[in-house]
Amino acid sequence: MNRRLDEILVKRGRLLERIAAQRAELGRQSQPVVMALSRVDRAVGRIRSGVSFVKSHPAWVAIAMTALIAFRPSRLWRWTRRGFSVWQIWRTVRSRFMSVGLSLL
Repeated sequence: MNRRLDEILVKRGRLLERIAAQRAELGRQSQPVVMALSRVDRAVGRIRSGVSFVKSHPAWVAIAMTALIAFRPSRLWRWTRRGFSVWQIWRTVRSRFMSVGLSLL
């Protein structure tokens, strides 16, 4: 009986080792999928936060729509580009400060 039990325990140990190796291999092979899904999760999170912002700040949406109607589209696009450029500069400056260990806000 002891010999039979020893054989079963050895077989169980081999199976557990094989399972661990298969799990590790599956983890390595699924890494690209995990990266792609994390990007999708971030995008969905950004969309949800944008929707919640619009729902909680309807006045800003109304102001933006009024500006779109009141101003000429070319002028609005010009100011949008300027705002985007300022935002990019801010992100660059903030990331440089953070890389040194300083905080702006």
